[in-house]
Amino acid sequence: MELNKLFDFIDYQLQNSPREDAFVTKENGKWIKTSTADFKKQVDQFSRGLLRLGVEPNDKIAIISHNNQTKWDITDLGILQVGAQDVPIYPTIAASDYEYIMNHAEVKLAIVSNDEIYQKLKSIAKNIPTLKEIYSFDEINGVKNWNEIIELGKDESNQPEVEARKKAVKPEDLATLIYTSGTTGRPKGVMLSHKNIATVVTSASKRIPPLPDKARTISFLPTCHIFERIIHYLYTYKGYGIYFAESIDQIGENIREVKPHLFTAVPRLLEKVYDKIVAKGQELTGIKKALFFWAIKVGEEFDFDKEKKFPYSLKLKLARKLIFSKWREALGGEIKYIVSGSAALQPRLQRVFNAGEIFILEGYGLTESAGVISVNSPNAFWKIGTVGPPIDVNIVKIADDGEILAKGDNIMMGYYKDPEKTAEVLTDGFLHTGDIGELDEDGVLKITDRKKEMFKTSGGKYVAPQLLENAMKQSPFIEQIMVVGEGQKLVAAIIQPNFDFIKEWGKRHGISLSDNHEEISNHPEVNKRIQKEIDKYNKDFGKWEKIKLFRLTPDEWSVEAGHLTPTMKLKRKIIKEKYMHLYNDIYDNL
Repeated sequence: MELNKLFDFIDYQLQNSPREDAFVTKENGKWIKTSTADFKKQVDQFSRGLLRLGVEPNDKIAIISHNNQTKWDITDLGILQVGAQDVPIYPTIAASDYEYIMNHAEVKLAIVSNDEIYQKLKSIAKNIPTLKEIYSFDEINGVKNWNEIIELGKDESNQPEVEARKKAVKPEDLATLIYTSGTTGRPKGVMLSHKNIATVVTSASKRIPPLPDKARTISFLPTCHIFERIIHYLYTYKGYGIYFAESIDQIGENIREVKPHLFTAVPRLLEKVYDKIVAKGQELTGIKKALFFWAIKVGEEFDFDKEKKFPYSLKLKLARKLIFSKWREALGGEIKYIVSGSAALQPRLQRVFNAGEIFILEGYGLTESAGVISVNSPNAFWKIGTVGPPIDVNIVKIADDGEILAKGDNIMMGYYKDPEKTAEVLTDGFLHTGDIGELDEDGVLKITDRKKEMFKTSGGKYVAPQLLENAMKQSPFIEQIMVVGEGQKLVAAIIQPNFDFIKEWGKRHGISLSDNHEEISNHPEVNKRIQKEIDKYNKDFGKWEKIKLFRLTPDEWSVEAGHLTPTMKLKRKIIKEKYMHLYNDIYDNL
């Protein structure tokens, strides 16, 4: 069957690989399974309910959820089947951003997950004239419930109208409006068609290596982000079961329960997992501690060419048996692959996880490219430190200034109601990604930096901050770092220390540290130790780009506090404004 509309994928699974556990959500301590057949029935029911609510083609319906769940995916396909479009919104953004997005998209209905989001939306609902009703996944007193739409659809008499609506949807039609995180101003509404996303799913799926029959996955990254959303369609297409984690806080416990073969993650999460593993290794003593760090060293030397060559192959086999097998057990024991996206992954982490037979498939893409441009995989040229060859749905070339350009069926229709900004990034069908990179002799793509984030020092030298930041974040002492120095004599950094690790380090070395983050940030021994880390990683950089000075912040950088976007990218302008006193302290004293 042709797979060019997003609701085609569930029909495909029903015909080719139906499952009893197609979608699984934990409710009241119990995993509730929804079979492929039942899921399909509920999608149709939801569509019929929407028709009875008067939903018309091209109406916009917002979905705002704190956690992933089966209801989200039913809602998504139910909306798309009637020719309407969904507008997924990050739950953590400000109420003023809700207001802007919903007015810009002219949202008619909103579906929220819980009372917290409902109250936030209710506070500004009067300012959104197009918004007719709010429904909730959870039971909330006085609020219409998601199940009411399902109940409305129990009567099957209008199913022919659903089928007619489905047939009327064309692959080139708008499927969803996804508003970008807004690191540089107001969010932009990326228009993605059914074809944009469907072609990415079928093309990117070729990069997923074989998994066991009835493979299980676990989902915890926000479905409102295109990365996790296309992965759901891909899982459905491949016939994998999707288990939804209860929350990010319970992900460790849920992974051990589900025993997934595959899941997605962002680099920041993998960094945190690795840091926790290393912290536990530090607590070991004697031969156990020596073995642990020997295995880490073996892992850091990993490469695919080296894996089978003696004597490294023998050391690797031993490290996998004695140490890395325990890592896999902590991830459920059956993990084969982790798909990493949204930001650059440190090559060191890729080496160590791959050495542990937890293979990382690193991908690259933007919301504007329907989530994927290229993917690293054993099914293609697999090179550590790259994001693999472009998937076959798009053509990639490098502009004269090093910018990555991509063209193909995956490239967005444009920005909603914004032809000027669309024209800025689309030229002759090529998307200007804003990323700097290179294609090697095998056609493998390597990202080096964000074009807009590169800056020039007063000496006229260009600096790529992401390269420095990724290198420095290899240090367990550094949680977050932002490199600064545009127009200045030298390069500096504002750093959020890893407070938990530093406190543990202090105990081991007899250094008395309080729980007060301000005191830790100002402690001379802490600053001295972080200077040592900076010196270590500076060695790999040119004289003009080395970090010469730094200041530590007492705050933990977070999405909620405004330091990070929902996809964990630095909000550079806001961070600089928050810590202008530290910035001035660096440069005013030169």
